[in-house]
Amino acid sequence: MSVAVRVIPCLDVKDGRVVKGVNFQGLRDAGDPVELARRYDEQGADEITFLDVSASSEGRATMLDVVSATAEQVFVPLTVGGGVRSVDDVATLLAAGADKVGINTAAIARPELLTEVSRRFGAQVIVLSVDARRCPEGVSTPSGYEVTTHGGRRSTGIDAVEWTVRACELGAGEILLNSMDADGVTGGFDLQMLDDVRRRVSVPLIASGGAGCPEDFAAAADHGADAVLAASVFHYGTMTIGQAKEALSSAGHPVRARTRCDG
Repeated sequence: MSVAVRVIPCLDVKDGRVVKGVNFQGLRDAGDPVELARRYDEQGADEITFLDVSASSEGRATMLDVVSATAEQVFVPLTVGGGVRSVDDVATLLAAGADKVGINTAAIARPELLTEVSRRFGAQVIVLSVDARRCPEGVSTPSGYEVTTHGGRRSTGIDAVEWTVRACELGAGEILLNSMDADGVTGGFDLQMLDDVRRRVSVPLIASGGAGCPEDFAAAADHGADAVLAASVFHYGTMTIGQAKEALSSAGHPVRARTRCDG
């Protein structure tokens, strides 16, 4: 039997509040993270992802409070990322209630971190977050995509597809592939980028960046996504978790049955 495609709402948290913008710019308030997480749990979300977009020492303390409060009230796995730089950071987030931890910039700076975390906690806790974009003028990579950092503002020149392959070899158990070009634009996922990564890696692949309508989720699954992640379309009521799952099911993709009412 095929594995169900997961639907994952993403909560970008800054100073204790959920925010969302376009291409990580123009952030605006979207609500209380614990309340939103509870709502998505009730709607039938398969997982919930928190990203600490400030990642300052003060923001990290706030995020730990958010993770702990959420873990006490929802019954789905939580992935937490943002500012994770060491094995000890991972241990702290897991102790606060996270089930998986997203790692991005620290792995680019020191790839062996992925191996260290995998050996201590298992590959299943590592979600490699890849903020990728089509190469701008002056940058060239074999795949045509490069990895960025700092919310897409900083170029690395690293080939995004090759980086996902290497990260899996080092111990990453899952890839969160976020299209920085499509992020917050609601014009659909970058299906070509999904295809290119799917051909090279076998670990679960999460599509992120660009969801605008329920059919976009089905298209991502058609192109190899094991899970689909979105933010603004859920936060601002464009669609519900249930509608996303209905689109996936109608397109022939298995989804997990909801056990709570989709409000």
